[in-house]
Amino acid sequence: MTVTAHTGRRLLVHLARAQSAGRLPSVTAGVVRDGALAWWGTYGDPPVPGHGAADVQHRIGSITKTLTAVLVLRAVRDGRLELDRPVSTVLGEVPYGDRTVRHLLAHASGAQAEPAGPWWERSDGVSFEELMDAHDGSGAVTTPGDRFHYSNLGYALLGEVVARVGGRSWWSCVETDVLAPLGMDRTTYLPTGAAAQGWSVDPYTRELVAEPATDTRAMAPAGQVWSTLTDLATYAAFLLEGHPDVLDAEWLRRASGPQAGAPRDGLAAAHGLGFQVVAGGSGTLVGHTGSMPGFLAACFTDPQRRTGAVVLAPATTGFSPALLARTLLEELEECEPTLPPPWRPTSEVPAGLDGVLGTWHWGNTPFVLALEGAGGEVVARTADGVDKWRFAVVDGRVVGTAGHHHGEELHVVRRADGSVGHLEVATFVLTRTPYDPDAPVPGGHPGR
Repeated sequence: MTVTAHTGRRLLVHLARAQSAGRLPSVTAGVVRDGALAWWGTYGDPPVPGHGAADVQHRIGSITKTLTAVLVLRAVRDGRLELDRPVSTVLGEVPYGDRTVRHLLAHASGAQAEPAGPWWERSDGVSFEELMDAHDGSGAVTTPGDRFHYSNLGYALLGEVVARVGGRSWWSCVETDVLAPLGMDRTTYLPTGAAAQGWSVDPYTRELVAEPATDTRAMAPAGQVWSTLTDLATYAAFLLEGHPDVLDAEWLRRASGPQAGAPRDGLAAAHGLGFQVVAGGSGTLVGHTGSMPGFLAACFTDPQRRTGAVVLAPATTGFSPALLARTLLEELEECEPTLPPPWRPTSEVPAGLDGVLGTWHWGNTPFVLALEGAGGEVVARTADGVDKWRFAVVDGRVVGTAGHHHGEELHVVRRADGSVGHLEVATFVLTRTPYDPDAPVPGGHPGR
């Protein structure tokens, strides 16, 4: 479903303001809703005259890292890799080899930000062996797991891990395992077909200065890739919904869980397993920014609202693509709010929940346990309607899915006649009446 003309105009205004204030040759952006590109626009000179801007390639910089992360998570899912094992188990003795896969994905390895040598983004790349020979690990800035410290070098290591466990080059894995299943045929290692020239702007004359389009080789997993608005809209839809031949939604949700942060960022931003998590939209946005000489980009999603935004510009500096993406998502919600999933009645109460639903008491505090949604999730709410815990039946066990009891099993303790006497979860005892004298209340029953 496309947006209304009114909404489209308001979205375009944000592009126009960014292009004008940032002195950008052009800016192209789009919004995704419910799995499809709902609107796109461009402002400024056409990035490639005679070609539709939505299909013109731009360099996407560190959005590439999310492709690397997806490949790593596929290997973890398939049992070919472990998140908490050092990468030396795959790469052998290399600098920073004692860092775990999780550390590197979350930029919590403490490794130096940039590789030794000239600025890698504007230089011809080297082989992985040459890259490793230039380092000895002495450039570490923090201890592993101490805090967030962005490391492009760390993603070169992850790219080589992907290649080793996949038995072929990192880029071959990207093409075969991610791009092909998603149908992203305009996403390439080097520019092909209609591709924008990257520019920087002279700060005084305002003239455009062409930036080089390099082959970064061993550093490619950190920021090499070229793509289009149309392809990245497809990718944003994948990040929202998952894909059976790439990575399912549950693994993507795991990737969006905060793993590392910096004290100065507070709750405004964190990093998951390869993905940036920033405040905005319905609560948090998940995705990544990208920058390479001559290009700025962003691809962010709002999982709760099932929306996404993609931003591309052939400019080295001038604006924040992440801020523009967030602004577009918030404008879309303001103009055309997200429709909640339709309520549907329960067709069948999952086995294991017989006698579990209804009002229970934790001491004197009542909770109502009720089914929610067609999937059979149990929600525990306080008397004033606040969600406290969520559970689901998993392989015959009632397991916490959200709240304090996430991951803990809810034990249904039945009497000899099969009726439910009480519930136990992680030392919490829930009874039908406050401090039921027939239940084992921790600490004893008041007044006895």
